[in-house]
Amino acid sequence: MMLFRAGKTHPYPKNRIKLKKRVADGKVLKFVVKTVSFRGSSFVLKTVVLFFLVTCFPFTVNGENSGTKTHDAYVSSGLGDGRVLIPFLADDVTSSSICGLVYNGLTKVDKDLNVTGDLAERWEVSDDAREIIFYLKKDIRWHDGKPFTAKDVKFTYQAILDPSTACPYVSGYSDIIDVEEINENTVKFVYKEPYAPALLKLGMGIVPEHLFSREKDLRRSQYARKPIGTGPYRFVEWKSGEYMILEANEDHFVHPPYIRRYVYRIIPDQSVQFLELVSGGIDSMELNPYQFLYRSKTGEFNDRIEKYRYLSRSYTFVGYNLKDPILRDKRVRQALSYAINEEEIIDSVLLGQGETTTGPFMKDSPYYDHSARSYGYDAVKAAMLLREAGWSDMDGTGILSKDGVELRIVITTNQGSQVREDTATVIQGQWARLGIKTEIQVAAWSAFLNQFIDKRNFQAVILGWTVPPDPDIFAVWHSRSAGKGGLNFVSFSNESVDELIEKGRREFSGEVRTKIYREAHRLIAEEAPYTFLFTPYALPAVNRRIKGIDPAPAGIGYNFIDWHVNEQDVKYRF
Repeated sequence: MMLFRAGKTHPYPKNRIKLKKRVADGKVLKFVVKTVSFRGSSFVLKTVVLFFLVTCFPFTVNGENSGTKTHDAYVSSGLGDGRVLIPFLADDVTSSSICGLVYNGLTKVDKDLNVTGDLAERWEVSDDAREIIFYLKKDIRWHDGKPFTAKDVKFTYQAILDPSTACPYVSGYSDIIDVEEINENTVKFVYKEPYAPALLKLGMGIVPEHLFSREKDLRRSQYARKPIGTGPYRFVEWKSGEYMILEANEDHFVHPPYIRRYVYRIIPDQSVQFLELVSGGIDSMELNPYQFLYRSKTGEFNDRIEKYRYLSRSYTFVGYNLKDPILRDKRVRQALSYAINEEEIIDSVLLGQGETTTGPFMKDSPYYDHSARSYGYDAVKAAMLLREAGWSDMDGTGILSKDGVELRIVITTNQGSQVREDTATVIQGQWARLGIKTEIQVAAWSAFLNQFIDKRNFQAVILGWTVPPDPDIFAVWHSRSAGKGGLNFVSFSNESVDELIEKGRREFSGEVRTKIYREAHRLIAEEAPYTFLFTPYALPAVNRRIKGIDPAPAGIGYNFIDWHVNEQDVKYRF
């Protein structure tokens, strides 16, 4: 699982930026800004800087051939910066997405979410399902030119299992008792018990042993910011808080990406992202519902930009810190859940672009239990539960209290997501009707993770999880994942849920696994460590010059190396 950050269309500037490009021997010598007239000089400056970032390598101008094949560039954007560009330490959506372009795993999922080979040509599973032998693809090289071998695979998983690494995903590999390098192209994994999600989990990105083995602390190593992988893109540059640049790996073992350069811009506000999208400063973004339904309805927008809509493999929730003296009481958490009207949030915040959910699985999966406790809006039941827990308006102020302490909840969420901020505001009003004093705290993404989530320094948070194809929920819901660096940051602990999660990992029968995870769903819903709010629709928008996009159950990004730009539509020439 992965944390994700979740009027009129703004007119194009009448006075475009005109750049004179002086070129000699295929290299940019100088950029001269001839006209810079647009409201907000910072926009112009960023546009000039962007053009330099994208085209500061050999390129052609107006059809002049520099000798380098044109592939164009793709400029993406996101709300937050990355944290660490090592696959098994990347626990935020930005770091993970960049790692996905730089590194490869033994396996991957295809467009239909089926497990297929990546670095592995094929594999064999023993009759008792405790051993898996992988036969690696040959002639694959790291971005520094060194060959990829079984030694790299063994080193990667030894690093994951090393307690000093503090890998947030270690629970998915804790049953591995040996990784044996049979020869340079063959590696065997030995598990102490059968592990149903093994093939999916072994899609974790492999790192180069010849480089990483020299580092004592991987999280603070140079490779945390300058990754070297086998993937379709090579790392070029990362300027914190501004951008990351990747360059196509012309030696990639599948095929070189058709888009030569990938630029990821950090733009911590969706409104600014939208302005950049319509002005051509970025090629794609995740629209919010208002942008999707209203701001993108102009003919000019739709002539240049394609919109997509599909139910995302994610959910948004309010997570309660179970170590908090107020929220450790299940009755209070249940009351808070009953006091939230999810339908109102979907209608007013998502503008109908989402669906309700009650647990950690996708509604269309067999593991989702439709009979699990649903906290539909019920103010009467919420008030009753709070009274049972000892909270009442003793002094007539309209605010509930207990033993002289007011019922006060602080909701923390990340900056830049209008949906989460608006959701917090709606919940604040809903809770106020019951006499709950609610404050909203918004923090920049990096500070939100480092100061609040990592340190468990919060009462309630609004966040989201992506949902992987396999139902194994150990990393988020098992009590052993509640420690430092674990993804169970609400500190949920339930022996019955732990037992079910462990059984689910050992069971290969689809029918039995379905029963196990449905029961886990029911127990989690009953305990209310989260208020499950909604599953949003994914609303990506991509410039129409980008071709090869094929929406599928995996979304639209699974085949990024096949995205391309027709010659007549090329914007940046290299």
